[in-house]
Amino acid sequence: MRTDEVQGFVDRHVGERGGLISILEDMQARYGYLPADVLRAVAERTGQSLTDVYGVATFYKSFSLKPRGKHLCSVCVGTACHVRRAPMVAREVERRLGIRPGDTTADREFTLETVNCLGACALGPIVVVDGHYFSAVTTGKVKDILEQTRAGLDRVDVKTDRRIFPVTVSCSRCNHSLMDAAHPIDGSPSIRVTVSFKRHHGWLRLSSLYGSYTLECEYEIPMDAVVDFFCPHCHADLKSAAGCPECGAPMVAMIVRAGGIVQVCSRRGCKGHMLDLNGSGF
Repeated sequence: MRTDEVQGFVDRHVGERGGLISILEDMQARYGYLPADVLRAVAERTGQSLTDVYGVATFYKSFSLKPRGKHLCSVCVGTACHVRRAPMVAREVERRLGIRPGDTTADREFTLETVNCLGACALGPIVVVDGHYFSAVTTGKVKDILEQTRAGLDRVDVKTDRRIFPVTVSCSRCNHSLMDAAHPIDGSPSIRVTVSFKRHHGWLRLSSLYGSYTLECEYEIPMDAVVDFFCPHCHADLKSAAGCPECGAPMVAMIVRAGGIVQVCSRRGCKGHMLDLNGSGF
C-alpha cells in the first residue's frame, strides 16, 4: 500500500458529508476489502480515531475486513425464512461451494454469508447474489442460481426472466400514483420522480419492473453520485430512514399499491434494493 494513494482518496472527499464512508468505499474498490493497514492509514490521514474508522468499517455490510470473492451470496436464515426451510437451502449452498458462511472459495469466485433479514420476508426463503433477489428458493434451485451467477446475473431478459415482475407504486407521503403510462420503459409504465444532485434539478423515470435497472433522466447522473428523490406531486423528500445494505447511502421508499414498500438505493450505480410486501409503513 502506498500512503500517498490513501492521501489521494482522503483529499478527494475532504469536507464532504459522509466523507469517511466515501473514503472507505474508494479504498475497498481499490483493494477489494479493507486491510488493517488501510484502516490505520485512513485514521492517521483523517485525524479520526482508529476506533471510529473501525466502527464504520464494521457497521456497513458493504465493507469487508477480509478479501471477498467476485460474487457475494447471502442466504437469509431469519425467522420467516427459517420456518420455510432456509437452513436446508444454506447447507446446500455450502455443499455446492465447499465453504462455510463467512468464507470465500479458493478461486475467489464466491463469498458466502448468512443474514437475519433481507427485507422481503413474504417471499422467503430468500437468497441474494450481487444484489439480485431469488425468492421461494428450494435446495433444488441452488444449482441453477449458482450457474446463473457464473454466467452473469446482469444479463436479464425482462420478457422471460421470472425474477423480473411489475410493481405499481405511489408516493410514500401523499399516496399519489408515481406511474407514468405515457412514458413506458421496458414495455411497462415508468415510475416518474423528481431528482436533485449537485446543481441539477429535473425529472427521472425508472423501470417499474422490479429487478430491472433501466432508467432515463433529464440530466446525466455521474456514477456513485447520491441523488435526492422527490415526489413530483407533493414535492416531499422520498428518502426513508433506512440505509442501503450494500453501500450505506439513503434508501428511497415508495408504496406498492398491492401492499408493502419498495426501496431503492439513491446512489447511482448501486443495485441495492428491498421489497417488503408485508409492510405498510416505515
